[in-house]
Amino acid sequence: MQNPFTLTFGKSPLEPVERPVQTKEIIDTFTAEQINQQMFIITGVRGSGKTVMMTEISQKLRENNQWIVIELNPATDLLKGLLSKLNSNKVCAGIIKSAKIDLSFFGFGVAIEGMSPITDEETAIIAILEKMKKNGKRLLITIDEVTNNEFMQVFAGSFQIFVRQDLPVFLLATGLYENIDELQNEKNLTFLYRAPKIQLKPLNNRAIMNKYKTIFKIESEQAAKMAELTKGYPFAFQVLGYLTWNHEGDYEAVIDEYEQYLSEFVYDKIWSELSQKDRIVARGIAEVDGGKIKDIRERLGMETNEFNPYRKRLIKKGILSGEMRGYVYFTLPLFDEYVIENS
Repeated sequence: MQNPFTLTFGKSPLEPVERPVQTKEIIDTFTAEQINQQMFIITGVRGSGKTVMMTEISQKLRENNQWIVIELNPATDLLKGLLSKLNSNKVCAGIIKSAKIDLSFFGFGVAIEGMSPITDEETAIIAILEKMKKNGKRLLITIDEVTNNEFMQVFAGSFQIFVRQDLPVFLLATGLYENIDELQNEKNLTFLYRAPKIQLKPLNNRAIMNKYKTIFKIESEQAAKMAELTKGYPFAFQVLGYLTWNHEGDYEAVIDEYEQYLSEFVYDKIWSELSQKDRIVARGIAEVDGGKIKDIRERLGMETNEFNPYRKRLIKKGILSGEMRGYVYFTLPLFDEYVIENS
């Protein structure tokens, strides 16, 4: 029988743990009769399931014939890519043809007699979206792992125009906190601040436990110990499951290998992206048992106003949880051991 777990980032596993509340919130908002929100940004630490969640939402909307879903690559010319994919979509191609929208300038279709060809991508997309609206269609654009580059800046500016013109276009993007933050700080793109951010928190512990219990046919006590080892981190859930499956259900035999996978696949990258001061603060957190902020500050020799910016940034990156007043702890399994070993 095939291993039901996957180590491939972004690939929907055979055995996912769903996030029904957040998924439903986005779908319900986008499909509401009265449109009042046309954009969501999913953020979270690497391996938190951003791409998987975006894919699940895309698939559910694709099943609805009112929706056209187009995925764009953030490293390419996004407006050009969008126009090309609209033209190659069967439903949109029919709308373009019946509306006599001349896209011959871009190398699509043929010149239409008596019509001036459109020579600007944004104008062409607006013309198509206007016809889609008349046909009762909605367009979802998905962009995975957005970064602050010129293509993304131009696209975000155009998307703002589409929304202002009351066109039926929706955007679902994923990205790391620092990349989203950098993009929305561009002077013309501050509207991104108003876009709802869904920060992916740890998965439900009982849901993980039940998955392990069912898949490995084990007792609740053993499944609970496995779930505890993951701390609700989606990539850890997959890694521990994958390795345990390959060792015939013996999770204790794979703990060293599990720790190595987390380090090499995710933690090395996360650590490399932290500033030197972030690392010093992370080390202080790792060294203090109990996670009491007062004790951590004392160990680091920091006043509250000096410590807080680093605490907030590590929380926004998805590395720390600060939900319990006066305390912080790492959201990632075995990350405190990793920090001590690598700093």
